[in-house]
Amino acid sequence: MSIDNHQLRAALDAFLRRHPEDRQRLDRVREILDLVGASPASRKEFRGHVTAGAVLADDRDRVLRIHHRGLNAWLFPGGHLEAGDSGLADAALRELCEETGITAESVTAVDEAPVDIDVHTIPENPAKAEPTHLHFDFRYLFRTCSPALALQYEEVTDARWSPVQDVTDRRLRERVRAALGHPKDSARR
Repeated sequence: MSIDNHQLRAALDAFLRRHPEDRQRLDRVREILDLVGASPASRKEFRGHVTAGAVLADDRDRVLRIHHRGLNAWLFPGGHLEAGDSGLADAALRELCEETGITAESVTAVDEAPVDIDVHTIPENPAKAEPTHLHFDFRYLFRTCSPALALQYEEVTDARWSPVQDVTDRRLRERVRAALGHPKDSARR
């Protein structure tokens, strides 16, 4: 893997400097990074591994969600790290481009630090010989003025642009709104 534990720790630390209130919520990520012999950048680390996600906003401040074929759920674009990835934001951008067909040239990063880190359980997948495990999804915020899509139907069945206020995860919604320059979202608390 091109992304090592040092890079993962640096991204986690940069995020926690901005959001110290999330320290306890992200204890499991730190624990895995501290384990001798753990490889949280590898999708074969079933105690928990890092994925990279992209929250893409257009010029009308709508965000893109995709319908993931394998999980049958509406998600933000993202996925596992690959050997050629030089950093987490690059991995998030690669996944965004692969799944949606949006060109990297039409996208700009809003910040070099993650806008959010989400920890969620992935169910067992016997077809891939994968037990139930955790994903530590480092989410990066991007902008585009050219939202033309060409979906990768192997993994994605649909896509939708929705207003930021429709993001159901309150923590993520507030952080994206703040990063895009919107006032705090007090109506949905």
